[in-house]
Amino acid sequence: MFRRNTITTSFNTLGLSADLLRAVSEQGYTVPTPIQAQAIPVVLAGKDLLAAAQTGTGKTAGFTLPLLQLLHQRGNAKTIRCLILVPTRELAAQVQESVRTYGKYKPLRSITVFGGVNINPQIHDLRRGVDIVVATPGRLLDHVQQKTIDLRHVEILVLDEADRMLDMGFIHDIRRIIGLLPKQRQNLMFSATFPEEIRKLAATFMRHPVTVEVARRNTPAELVAQVQHQVDQSRKKDLLAHLVKSNDWRQVLVFTKTKRGANRLAEQLEKSGVEADAIHGNKSQPQRTRVLKRFKANELQVLVATDIAARGIDIDELPHVVNFDLPHVPEDYVHRIGRTGRAGSSGEAVSLVCHDDRPLMAAIEKLMNRRVEQRIIAGFEPGRSQPRQHQPAKHQPRHQPRPQRPHHAPQPLPGPVSRPTGTPAPAPRPKQASEHRHLRAQAGLLRE
Repeated sequence: MFRRNTITTSFNTLGLSADLLRAVSEQGYTVPTPIQAQAIPVVLAGKDLLAAAQTGTGKTAGFTLPLLQLLHQRGNAKTIRCLILVPTRELAAQVQESVRTYGKYKPLRSITVFGGVNINPQIHDLRRGVDIVVATPGRLLDHVQQKTIDLRHVEILVLDEADRMLDMGFIHDIRRIIGLLPKQRQNLMFSATFPEEIRKLAATFMRHPVTVEVARRNTPAELVAQVQHQVDQSRKKDLLAHLVKSNDWRQVLVFTKTKRGANRLAEQLEKSGVEADAIHGNKSQPQRTRVLKRFKANELQVLVATDIAARGIDIDELPHVVNFDLPHVPEDYVHRIGRTGRAGSSGEAVSLVCHDDRPLMAAIEKLMNRRVEQRIIAGFEPGRSQPRQHQPAKHQPRHQPRPQRPHHAPQPLPGPVSRPTGTPAPAPRPKQASEHRHLRAQAGLLRE
């Protein structure tokens, strides 16, 4: 993704080959983003790179273009010479699309390797020989265990969205994979943010990396307008439906904390007349692909997603991102709203903030070193939630005691007394129960 702004640098000055420039031009771009302008020459020089840039500023093309040129210059050996590690299936597909788009005039083969799909087609493609593998750590290690992949000839390692991979617990998998690679190789790390944990990991395997940081760490895109609406938790879904319908929003990406919450919110929006669907890790890859395709084609009004599933969603001019649930990690807020305001386009990030969310919003504002504008929507002011019906008064017990049936002493039946104590003989079994048992037996409900 490239910013269509007028700046002095052009792709022609970055040292890219004519066929790569042709592929870029066919996409309608002539001017690189800041991260691309700084990263591409470093990669072409064969140096290790730590590149930090906001989500949506063109990180993917920042490493795709130069690595395609380097691999082509070194010949076609039909062995895996470039390994790109990503956290999610969606991001793997996005990176693969970039490789194919800009490498269309290069005789290089690439595949994606991720879970959730049959492993056999991947094994077949690997046996045919490939130059570039875009993989998630888990499925890559599955291939390693089955000995269906050979990483001994990797020349370039790319860790994309490295901070998210660490957040998802891939640190041990990453270390294991790095241990399987040749020691002499080029290492590239691209990420939206670079916390200290990332820098510590980089220090263990990178050689004198060049650091490129085109924006202050953990800052959102400048073109994203941010606003928070104070609302009671119980009325969040109603407010969201109101905002979508009253403003006629299209292509709205909504974030929830849990998979179950994503499903529930999508169903509730559908009942409110808003066309919505959910995407998360519990859905199969074909389901996720189908939902994303509908959303990108503007056939789906609202897409409800978890943080992990939304990784890799890359849509031109996505206008709205909504935080239905605020993230507990402030950096995730930057990742979320980075889905909009891409490629020089403006976007809006809306957060629905209840009373319990206020400490989370305070942490986000502290991270960004800025305040998020507050707006109250008429009719949804905090404290105006409908009172619960049938609430017992405080002075009354929560559960009223059930009325007791009056106890009557058993009346003696007429007839001779059969016990010396004068107690009447026990009453015979009621005829009604006996008839009921007989009817059930006729219906075949009793086993003989």
